[in-house]
This record gives sequence, structure tokens and C-alpha cells, in this order.
Amino acid sequence: MIAKLKGLLDETGADWAVIDVAGVGYLVHCSSKTLAALGETGEACTVYTDLQVSENDMRLLGFAEAAERDWFRLLTQVQGVGSKVALAILSALSTGEVQQACSQCDAATVARAQGVGPKLAGRIVNELKDKAGALPGGGMAGGAAPTTPAGGASADAVSALENLGFKPAVAARAVAAAQGELGDGASEGDLIRVALKRAAG
Repeated sequence: MIAKLKGLLDETGADWAVIDVAGVGYLVHCSSKTLAALGETGEACTVYTDLQVSENDMRLLGFAEAAERDWFRLLTQVQGVGSKVALAILSALSTGEVQQACSQCDAATVARAQGVGPKLAGRIVNELKDKAGALPGGGMAGGAAPTTPAGGASADAVSALENLGFKPAVAARAVAAAQGELGDGASEGDLIRVALKRAAG
């Protein structure tokens, strides 16, 4: 499967771009946020991709960040959410906003996306609320704590808090807050100690 394309931005449309990789043009369908992040025609760009194959169609989806691709895959696991709806959600909301909405069961925020009604938005946040803390979400809206990056001491600290019975979203927020307080070089033990205080209190 094609996981990433690195080349020149050849052409763009309302919801797609053509990436020229060594003379081969790949048509990728993108959210408006990814299209904006790709830059100007003729410039070098990188997109993370997901290949979707159905009975009568094959399409390549492109994302400016791996986190956006991860959320796209998670969203399309929800019944009634196809690639078009998932891209509409990721066009209307940042990955951080999607993560925050799911972790807080805020269906109204998800329903801001074009083509997403209240019923579908409710199903999305209900099914993804327990998974929201496990994925990176980039910058959070409204000055909320940043999400915990995958891998390293922070990910181990999140896992430790989950093993102690905290929900994934709570554990991720607590560890992110602890890392913001202690700095990027904090050890796993220090992160767990501070995060426990945050999560419990």
C-alpha cells in the first residue's frame, strides 16, 4: 500500500491535489486543511496517504500529517462515515478539535461539519470517546492541554495510568499536562508522579 508521497504539487482542486513524484502524477483526495498546508503549485510537498478500495472505485486519500490520517481511519470505522464524511469533518475541525469533541462527548462540535447530522455526530463521539486519548491530536482548541505524543516516556506514562484504571482520554490529558510542566526531557517516573496528581485531582 502507498503510505506516503513526496514530490511536487502539480495541481489542486476543491477537494483534491495531484502530486508529481518522479514524473508520475498521483491524484489524492484531501481535506481543505491539508490542501491549505500543501503550499503553492510547483513547491515540494509531502502527504501521508491511505488507499481505499471498493467494488467500483479506488482512491488515494492524502493528509498533511500522520495524525490526520490516523483520525481519518478511525472516523471511517464508524457506521455511516465514509471517506467523504470523514474528510468533511477533518476540513471543519482540526485533529485536536476532533479529539477534544470525542473525549468530551461533544456531538454539537462534530455536527458543524458539512453532511454530518446530530444523530451521526452523536454516534461518532459515542463510539470514539474511549479511543480519543490514544491518538495524537495536534494543537487543541481553546487553549486545552496538548495531546501526548506517541512513543517514548510519555506514551509509557499514559499506559501506566490506564493500567491504574484511568480512561485513555483522562490519562492522555494528565500526562500531556505533566509534560508541559516538567518539559520534554522528563523521565517516565516523573511524568507518572505528576500526571497521577493531575488525573486524581
